Amino acid sequence: MNIILLGPPGAGKGTQAERLIKELDAVQISTGDIFRTNIKNNTPLGTKAKEYINKGQLVPDELTIDLVWDALDKVEDGKTILLDGFPRNITQAEALDEGMQKRDNKIDKVININVPEDVIIERISGRRVNVSTGKVYHIKFNPPKVEGIDDETGEKLIQREDDTEAAVKERLDVYNKHTSVLIDYYNKKGILVTIDGAKTPDEVFDQIKKSLGR
Repeated sequence: MNIILLGPPGAGKGTQAERLIKELDAVQISTGDIFRTNIKNNTPLGTKAKEYINKGQLVPDELTIDLVWDALDKVEDGKTILLDGFPRNITQAEALDEGMQKRDNKIDKVININVPEDVIIERISGRRVNVSTGKVYHIKFNPPKVEGIDDETGEKLIQREDDTEAAVKERLDVYNKHTSVLIDYYNKKGILVTIDGAKTPDEVFDQIKKSLGR
């Protein structure tokens, strides 16, 4: 089974992806993880991607598509694939469909996690990160014991550039302009299901499992 997770930044796709990986023994293809790894390692791609991400803009299609197919072609035959953060527009969706057809494969289900914009802004702008370990806190929902300090390492926590309220609003504008059209694209294919992402993570996961017949 091949599944796509759709939804705006801050919709909780990462949390649900982790649960689905365990539930389905799936392989996750996350463009966010791919980009962050390249940025951390200062690769040529990472340097290019960082310029776009810090502005809240999408990484160009050709870079993203090549990266995703490189990752997909390494997945063992028969494994469930979970695509998170891809495709983000019609160009990427069509490239994915074309590539799947060439490999006698297809997308089986598209899960759209829907969350109100004000909830998303609160979720993302409140994040604080330990850049050394990648551990994420939230000033309201999961605060550290001492403000601005990692509980485990004592290192300083920061707000990532793309997590500021201004950057979040820019990211949402980009999402609404480019990615939201995918909802219609996959709805017409009859494989889209929309989930209420404003609920608790457990409730959201229950909705997703039901949509997959589990």
